[in-house]
Amino acid sequence: MTPPTVTVRYFAGARAAVGVDTETRAAGTLEELVGQLVDAHGERFERVLTACSFLVDGTSTRDRALVLAPGAVVDVLPPFAGG
Repeated sequence: MTPPTVTVRYFAGARAAVGVDTETRAAGTLEELVGQLVDAHGERFERVLTACSFLVDGTSTRDRALVLAPGAVVDVLPPFAGG
């Protein structure tokens, strides 16, 4: 079975590390998606990810076993300063 296509949106330091605002990937779980992103964007992005949280369709999660629905939007959010 082909994994669902999801949209990944990057913010702040995560966007700076990958050099794009958004991209589309095919991944069945958040863990699979993160693995693809690290493979594609390298060590610098992997370091940024250690501090990041994720929003999947607007819901915060750190559960990398989370199954992604077709068309899901995954936001990669590094910690933000200020408030």
